[in-house]
Amino acid sequence: MPRLNALELLPDDDGEAAVRADWQALRDAGLPSQLDHAGATNTPHVTVVAVPALDADDEARAVDLLAPLLPIQVRASGLAVLGRERLTIARLLDVDDPVLRAVLDLRATLEDHAHPGWLAHVTLARRFPRADLQRAVDLLGADDVVLRLTRLRRWDPEAGTVTPLAPPARG
Repeated sequence: MPRLNALELLPDDDGEAAVRADWQALRDAGLPSQLDHAGATNTPHVTVVAVPALDADDEARAVDLLAPLLPIQVRASGLAVLGRERLTIARLLDVDDPVLRAVLDLRATLEDHAHPGWLAHVTLARRFPRADLQRAVDLLGADDVVLRLTRLRRWDPEAGTVTPLAPPARG
């Protein structure tokens, strides 16, 4: 399976700190955490779409649809558990209708999505053992957290790079 290119929304510094606090709490409890992901580009983010290929037109369309909505305020409203034996734990995000519409409009123009529809979330841990799930739920709790998504970027796994798309880089 090819590695997937992604368009991602990133939180501001306060939002990043809130997500990283969850990552750290999991690690401090001896549980899997996104902090275990050693990649230089690993940072809290919300994946808008993941596909085998993106081109400049796709990037421009993403900017046209999403940049006018930035900053986007979302509420982390609960935990999601995805998978079977090894789980992914994420915080689900409540997003406003204009954001949802923009993401779905963008996704409609792209082929070969990794998943249908869009489940707005921030990943906290992957490859999580099912036996430790209750510990994670108890640890992470159900507190609502407000995040401000302020940037749009592209992740290119083949090049191992991220490219800021919005707001535009200052030169």
